[in-house]
Amino acid sequence: MSTRDRLAAGALLAAIVATTVAGAARGQDAPAPESPNAAARRAFEDAKFGLFVHWGVYSLLGKGEWVMNNDKIPVAEYRKLPPQFNPTKFDAEEWAKLARSAGVRYVTVTAKHHDGFAMFDSKLTDYDVVDATPYAKDPLRALADACRKNRIKLFFYYSLLDWHHPDYFPLGKTGRSAGREPGGDWSRYVAYYQGQVRELCTNYGEIGGIWFDGWWDAPDAAWDLEGTYRLIHELQPGALAGNNHHVAPFPGEDFQMFEQDLPGENSAGFNKAEATAALPLETCLTMNRSWGYDSGDRAYKSPEELVHALVGAAGRGANLLLNVGPKPDGTIPPEAAERLLALGRWLEANGKAVYGTRKGPIPPQPWGVTTSRGTSGGRAPTIYLHVLKPDAKEVVLPEALAEAVALPLGGTTPLKKEIVPEGVKLTIPDDARAPYDTIIAVDVPVPMPRD
Repeated sequence: MSTRDRLAAGALLAAIVATTVAGAARGQDAPAPESPNAAARRAFEDAKFGLFVHWGVYSLLGKGEWVMNNDKIPVAEYRKLPPQFNPTKFDAEEWAKLARSAGVRYVTVTAKHHDGFAMFDSKLTDYDVVDATPYAKDPLRALADACRKNRIKLFFYYSLLDWHHPDYFPLGKTGRSAGREPGGDWSRYVAYYQGQVRELCTNYGEIGGIWFDGWWDAPDAAWDLEGTYRLIHELQPGALAGNNHHVAPFPGEDFQMFEQDLPGENSAGFNKAEATAALPLETCLTMNRSWGYDSGDRAYKSPEELVHALVGAAGRGANLLLNVGPKPDGTIPPEAAERLLALGRWLEANGKAVYGTRKGPIPPQPWGVTTSRGTSGGRAPTIYLHVLKPDAKEVVLPEALAEAVALPLGGTTPLKKEIVPEGVKLTIPDDARAPYDTIIAVDVPVPMPRD
């Protein structure tokens, strides 16, 4: 660890200690009232793990959610899909139970994707799952009820981009092979999409928020995002608005997301915005290579890779929104379900070091990341070391942690400590190692005020 990193870690550690001491000093004082938006943001940060669901009529083709654009399918041809969409095996309760077993705290489901087809009962169009398919039911209403029953927050994904709507004009960067008649009224389109956002905020009970996408297709268009966010916050004071636009957050947004990347990384090539400290963060990630169902995609990440993604996000102060692409019949692919259940088993044993935590005072290291949990009631704050490198036998911590007690999560024998020039070296014995992630709980002693 460099001197700069050591100093930064020490400063962050001091901030954690100061916050804990101040909290203890307040004793039994009543907490300051919290706005619904602030409470929702805090709960979102506490959640740490969400399930992303990309499901629509595109699943019939088994080539992902971009098939209309990628295969240059015109609107007239694509409109033949809804009459074939009849997901008779869809069971909202089974989806919610699977999410609950996986340790998921919220679900974000596609209400409308770029193809413009609404997977909910919209009164503003007949191009929706109730009016245009033999299924003739609203799966999102069933999912909203099931999530509420299983104490899972429900967010709606909504694409601002629309390859189908005649008023989405001028065309953006994509959807140019849709064969639409040229022309349209942009202001009518804005009224249409905001009307659908209103439906999502009024017809499904209390929701977690709206997850927007597609702004990047026409970044110079008059989207009236300010008006859209105001609408959401007025109709649902506890709902959060986020936008997958890959640039710095706009006013009115409540969280910042990163697609296929952890905050601070840009392997995907379009996550150029820096993480904003003032907002909760989220990383959305495919379980294989596809968002929507792709029958030929077998490149599923291993449970170990997914645990590392979840912990890597938490160690950077972000949630993980892990995607599944249901089949056209409404079932979750078994490969995806197996991995979700594996994550659930891991979280059942190790969730204490993930849920409700914030990124730790030590920045990401070659051996792994840290999360932290401030405490009240006279106990010390805890820093969790997530040692993700299986051959890491030693971890060096800042000098400020010289008096801390380090225990394997759930263990009773403190790790051996040694003062070295770089700080405090912990030795991890072989019998303390765990599959996927060796977690060390470091309890930080702080002076607590006397009665």
